[in-house]
Amino acid sequence: MAATIVTVEDLIAFKQELLHEFKTLLNQTRKQEMEVETQRKEEKCWLKSYQVQRMLAISPSTLQNLRLTGKIPYTKIGGVIFYPKEDIHQLLESRVRNRL
Repeated sequence: MAATIVTVEDLIAFKQELLHEFKTLLNQTRKQEMEVETQRKEEKCWLKSYQVQRMLAISPSTLQNLRLTGKIPYTKIGGVIFYPKEDIHQLLESRVRNRL
């Protein structure tokens, strides 16, 4: 079996190739993480009635009145009512008073 001699230059070249591969992998991972985060932000979040009641500190009948008067949009699937989280936040923001 023939011996292979590894020179300092070979080690430096190997190190540079290895670093390049690591940087490429890190950039791909970061890009994928950013895409996942963007997708999560784009997905619409839905809340159930009890969650909206807690957020707004209101009773079930008050929530029903808000729903019936069209102040809060909702979707009903089976017997469960869902509310768009973004719309609930907008409702809260629209009611802010004494903002500096």
